[in-house]
Amino acid sequence: MDDLATRVLAVVRRIPQGRVLTYGDVAALAGGEVTARDVGQVLLRHGEQDELPWWRVLRADGTPPPHLLDRQLSLLRSEGAPLAPSGAAVDLHAA
Repeated sequence: MDDLATRVLAVVRRIPQGRVLTYGDVAALAGGEVTARDVGQVLLRHGEQDELPWWRVLRADGTPPPHLLDRQLSLLRSEGAPLAPSGAAVDLHAA
């Protein structure tokens, strides 16, 4: 695993239950020249690792990617993450 992936995964592992970060937030916290797109690629390759809470990383508008929508919102709901009134996104200000 390369340094970029190690840094991104370390940030994602620290997101507490019921809280979320955006891809951009993770990139900023990972430091260096990491971009939101880099974060997405790392999670695509390594997201299913044991104990990696990949579902706590969302788009800038609080929504999951369309292909993960139901699964990700279900996991976030089970953790008590605050959902937006629509139920299709997380309230980023509250989370």
